[in-house]
Amino acid sequence: MPPLLSVDNLSIRFGGVTALDDVSFAVERGQIVGLIGPNGAGKTSLFNCISRLYQPSGGSIRLENQELLGLRTHQVIKLGIARTFQNVALFGRMSVLDNVLVGDHARIKSGPVSSALRLPAAQIAEREARERALAALDVVGLRHMAQTTAGALPFAVQKRVELARALVARPQLLLLDEPAGGLNHTEVRDLSRLIRRVHADYDLTVLLVEHHMNLVMSISDHVVVLSFGRKIAEGPPDVVRNNAAVIEAYLGASNAAA
Repeated sequence: MPPLLSVDNLSIRFGGVTALDDVSFAVERGQIVGLIGPNGAGKTSLFNCISRLYQPSGGSIRLENQELLGLRTHQVIKLGIARTFQNVALFGRMSVLDNVLVGDHARIKSGPVSSALRLPAAQIAEREARERALAALDVVGLRHMAQTTAGALPFAVQKRVELARALVARPQLLLLDEPAGGLNHTEVRDLSRLIRRVHADYDLTVLLVEHHMNLVMSISDHVVVLSFGRKIAEGPPDVVRNNAAVIEAYLGASNAAA
């Protein structure tokens, strides 16, 4: 059986800048895989290639045996890839529930005519979508806030709403882009538990980009490390943590920042 996600020889350039340089790795079904590296390593560019926001200069990305690079974003979503973003992208004036329902649009089968006429098929589809959205809010602990305006919520809670929106479409592969960004220590600890829970409850495969090293090392089955657009290491967390190239990349980044 092939890996759920295969990235092979992926490269992308922006003008004279190489953001990804011949990157290859695989994500096995059911794994939590951490993707780490200093700022500018190419992590988010890689996520944008997978979710089809960027077109690579070369290489291949496959979901099982399906090549993704010829597809559009909505087609990738229908194949079962969902994503959160570094900067929470909610509709601030809409309720929490309505924000989550946005993530289920690909699964709702009723058309605009049946929806407008309130035909039975449309009513059933809408009811089922609402039930899925409330179930996702249950998992992230926010069902009691379903009717709250999303823009009024604290940042950490908004991140949970975004996660529920990603979950509601029942993805095979969940891409989490810096979910711990902007969170305090207690919130990061709670996030770690939540990622483990959704991974188990939704039978997910998770690819996680994150700067919070302790979070990545504590929940990941496998870790891939990028530096200046190239893969410099991969393996189990304990092996990667002690890899000389990884230590040098992070210490070098810290010294440069200092």
